[in-house]
Amino acid sequence: MFKYLKGDKIIWGIVIALTLISMLVVYSSTESLAYKYRNGNTEFYVLKHFGIIVFGLVLMFLSHRITYTRYSRIGQILLWISIPLLFVTMFYGAELNYARRWIELPVLNLSFQPADLAKLAMIMYTARILTVHQNKIKQGNRAFLKIFIPLIIVCGLIAPADLSSAALLFFTCLLLMFIGRIQTQHLIMSVFVVAFLSFAFISVAAMTGYSGRLQTWKNRIINYVDNEEEVWQSQQSEIAIASGGVFGKGPGHSEQSRYLPHPYSDFIYAIIIEEYGLVGGAFVIFLYLLLLLRTIRIFYKSPNAFGAILAVGLSISLAVQAFMNMAVTVQLLPVTGLVLPLISMGGTSLIFTSLAVGIILSVSRYIEELEYKPKLARK
Repeated sequence: MFKYLKGDKIIWGIVIALTLISMLVVYSSTESLAYKYRNGNTEFYVLKHFGIIVFGLVLMFLSHRITYTRYSRIGQILLWISIPLLFVTMFYGAELNYARRWIELPVLNLSFQPADLAKLAMIMYTARILTVHQNKIKQGNRAFLKIFIPLIIVCGLIAPADLSSAALLFFTCLLLMFIGRIQTQHLIMSVFVVAFLSFAFISVAAMTGYSGRLQTWKNRIINYVDNEEEVWQSQQSEIAIASGGVFGKGPGHSEQSRYLPHPYSDFIYAIIIEEYGLVGGAFVIFLYLLLLLRTIRIFYKSPNAFGAILAVGLSISLAVQAFMNMAVTVQLLPVTGLVLPLISMGGTSLIFTSLAVGIILSVSRYIEELEYKPKLARK
């Protein structure tokens, strides 16, 4: 079986380690929830999560077997598909706390977050444009506009319901443009344009009386700044971390999972520390850092600009999301709603994260084959 797994074996090991951690912690954090709402069937959510993990691993395997250059055209197609889906979600998606993030898939009766598709597609599209215009990138602003205009549209459609995901995508693409040698004045200008558009949106919303998610964002910032008015989840997260100590309480012995909102997704890192201590929390950080370092290695070894930019862009997005999630848990950032990649329970996020890792492995597989051919010729 393992002979069919190509690409960086250490990245495969990281994936396996993260999914095993995910199974253990999701079972622990959903046990009481399943007992209460699933007639005592404490394995209901973890079995459902296991099914999604298996499906994600299958997608990862299939995507890593596809030649990575094909993702140049695939990313462009997916971007044009995701933009209409984001429009539909904004006006007709399922609403929760003034946010429309999901649309229901007919027949399958499943919810789907187009923002996850759009983020993956936008990174692939950015890598494509930077590669196509690599030799002419200093001569004008054509490449910049080809990236910036779709980026503003996508982030603008994601931001009203999920500001943190929009900010993460904008930062990732901005960094990729810097790596791709887009002129510095264009990058600075893009930051000012986004700041102006954000200010204009908030001003118009305030004048028209539209609150929507604005009040949620305001409350999160106030709760973060004002330590005397911490939100409930932040308090429970602190208790979980403090009670975990150095080595934790042990698997399945979490107590705060009964009180912490969304302990299986947004605040799953707090459960990891509670059960496995600072040692377990540090090990998870190490795994994400190792994933980033192995992808940087792919970036330097890739003979093709598209593969290098694509791999490092996807890796940066995953790593930054992971560290933002953990920073929220330990009170370094306001509550964002971002999940922990490959660990948090969730359908769409886990599936598209698996696809992203599969694409990284596809680039790695190509490099591996290039290195193997000279060795085979010498023999």
